[in-house]
Amino acid sequence: MKEHSLWDRYTTHLLRYEDLGFSLDISRMRFADDFFSTLEPKAQAAFAAMDQLEAGAIANPDENRMVGHYWLRTPALAPTPELRKVVLETKADISLFAAGIHSGNIAAPGGKKFTDVLVVGIGGSALGPQFVADALGSSSDPIDVHFLDNTDPDGFDRAFDLLSDRLTTTLVVVISKSGGTKETRNGMVETQAAFEERGLDFAKHAVAITGEGSELDKVAVKNGWLKRFPMWDWVGGRTSVMSAVGLLPMALQGLDIDAFLSGAAAMDAKTRSKTTANNASMLLALMWYYATDGKGKKDLVLLPYKDRLVLFSKYLQQLIMESIGKQEDLDGNKVNQGLTVYGNKGSTDQHAYVQQLRDGVANFFVTFVEVLQGRHGQPVQVEPGVTSGDYLQGFLRGTRTALYEGGRDSITISIPQVNAFQVGLLVALFERAVGFYATLVNINAYHQPGVEAGKKAATAVLSLQQTVREALKPEAQSAAELARAIKADPEAVFHVLTHLSSNDRGVKRIPGANAAEDRFSTAA
Repeated sequence: MKEHSLWDRYTTHLLRYEDLGFSLDISRMRFADDFFSTLEPKAQAAFAAMDQLEAGAIANPDENRMVGHYWLRTPALAPTPELRKVVLETKADISLFAAGIHSGNIAAPGGKKFTDVLVVGIGGSALGPQFVADALGSSSDPIDVHFLDNTDPDGFDRAFDLLSDRLTTTLVVVISKSGGTKETRNGMVETQAAFEERGLDFAKHAVAITGEGSELDKVAVKNGWLKRFPMWDWVGGRTSVMSAVGLLPMALQGLDIDAFLSGAAAMDAKTRSKTTANNASMLLALMWYYATDGKGKKDLVLLPYKDRLVLFSKYLQQLIMESIGKQEDLDGNKVNQGLTVYGNKGSTDQHAYVQQLRDGVANFFVTFVEVLQGRHGQPVQVEPGVTSGDYLQGFLRGTRTALYEGGRDSITISIPQVNAFQVGLLVALFERAVGFYATLVNINAYHQPGVEAGKKAATAVLSLQQTVREALKPEAQSAAELARAIKADPEAVFHVLTHLSSNDRGVKRIPGANAAEDRFSTAA
């Protein structure tokens, strides 16, 4: 394609929201001239579906739930006065609580101010707050925020060692809608044990964000925890960052939750437009559809050219993949839909995997995120007339050009700087794009049967572990022999025995020539 026609294509397919400082460039996606007219009926259907969702339609029939994360930044849209009231009251309560923590009116036992916050969650209850904390945090924050987002014992120990003596002034925020999520419960139990080991009253440090009447809610009430905030069934974990899940850690960290919500509301307002060419979220969704043939044929590689946005790809992995990765469509047909997301950051990616992106298998499309402002304050010239920010911009534009010349498509999103408003704007942009795309490919973005299947499988493994421990004898036997005795799968039994023996859990392993010849007994 000739240079002048690339310029024409750029000016034609560049969407700018001047009042938001935002732009979306889809000119380096090689869609045909009739692409938008062909997809327009699907786009209009997606607009209609989104209108119904925002009005309070049951969007998650599996659980008979509405999906209302859009109401969190624009409460006036909520379908009932009660919902509008609870959103506003919760936000006010969060601000009041955070102010009390910062002033010392709400203090740790002994009267000292809280210095740290430890957030215990999993998935959307951790990824959103982690991304925002890393993107917006600074050395001047009144409180440092840490996360337990797994059930890894070594991970727990690392966090407790890092906090060390500061546990006495650490506030713990436990986040679980049901209160029964095992990873979060394990994190809570381990944290409580760490506090008690140091002679600290865990309840006087603990805050719950959970559903009313949940297991966690009952624990918090029974033990007199410091505070409880609500988690509503109409907000899914992966879209919960603008509920108490994200707002409380933000407020405690001293970040601007009003600007964060305002940025999201501003993008929502723009992307309610029914004119496809003026709707950034719909354009994103349509580019996903074009790039993947509506069937997940290519991966989305996210390359934000800003250190502060390094966790954005991790956050979007859950938002997009948990929403789009579905076995069946809305008509019950097996479709195995999905959109794989991975990413790093520019210009680190220049020295990581851009080589493959440029010259290897063309199974992806790129989304660049450009931040126009290099830094606050005066730039440093690393060469005469050249700053490090100039290099960052050069690498972004150079990579975009090199990929296009190599037949690789890309999208470029530009924002002026990384602040609370712009981060809120980015979150809202992708949340709505996910909703639109789901309608384009006829799937339900708001349930997660695969996740539930994984939880059930894990429960089965733990049940088998108990059976194995009870059946194991002092006389050594192979995994297959024990499996026959308890009528179980020998490989599953082998993995259980290996795990127990590796962690000094009363099982001794006698290595054989191969796995089949390994023998196990109760440890002396």
